[in-house]
Amino acid sequence: MDRPTHRASGATRQRASAPNPTEPLFSADTAPDAPLAARMRPRTLDEFRGQPHLVGDKGALTRVVRPGYLPSMVLWGPPGSGKTTLARLLADRSGGTWRQISAVTSGVADIRALVKEAQALREAGGRMIVFIDELHRFNKSQQDALLPHVEEGTITLIGATTENPYYEINSPLLSRLRVYRLEPLDAEALTVIVDRALADSDHGLGGGVSLTDAGRAALIDLSGGDARQALNILESAASVEGGDDGIGPEAVSEAAQQRLLEYDRVGDQHYEAASAFIK
Repeated sequence: MDRPTHRASGATRQRASAPNPTEPLFSADTAPDAPLAARMRPRTLDEFRGQPHLVGDKGALTRVVRPGYLPSMVLWGPPGSGKTTLARLLADRSGGTWRQISAVTSGVADIRALVKEAQALREAGGRMIVFIDELHRFNKSQQDALLPHVEEGTITLIGATTENPYYEINSPLLSRLRVYRLEPLDAEALTVIVDRALADSDHGLGGGVSLTDAGRAALIDLSGGDARQALNILESAASVEGGDDGIGPEAVSEAAQQRLLEYDRVGDQHYEAASAFIK
């Protein structure tokens, strides 16, 4: 499996990826024209749906994460299962300065910049939580660059991956990370997420449209356990169907097909489409 070998300076990319440490992890001012899935991102663990084995009353992460403590970890699961959202919520619960980069667009220079900032923050009594999306896309040297700083606690690393970390992440780094597996969302969790989006007047559709029972069942089925896909399809269907009778299964199927047809071969939509077809 080929892996990217980015070596160019990533200072500009890192600046763009990292929010201001004084800002809250979740802004109430999400742009009104942002995708529905972005607007409806849970803002507290109480709003998070799915993964009860991790964040339920007796979940593995519920027992471990507490204010002032968050272990370095890998969140492994399929698209739309809540990896990024869960990472942000756990970071918010534990406290610390959040930084986020993508392994697709970042390299060793980005890591060095983050570590330098983390060291200064640590000397001032703070700590940095670094979220790396698609961690498996880092090559060996990039993963090795993380190793001493994770081991020494300079940074708390949360990696997200759709690939099996036992094959894609170097053993020395993996041995210093806890692995938590996320599952595709079940119908109950997806139903709550969809109904919340339909009703939410601040970030969702505000009751302007509804789903028939058959339409809801079709939407849940076509989303394949992927919350992002479910909300994307719902948003597409709502943009053309808003009648009093509600959105039915035909409109949902048409919207799902349109979502799949508009993907680009090298972008994220390629992987979302492939995931949907597989499911």
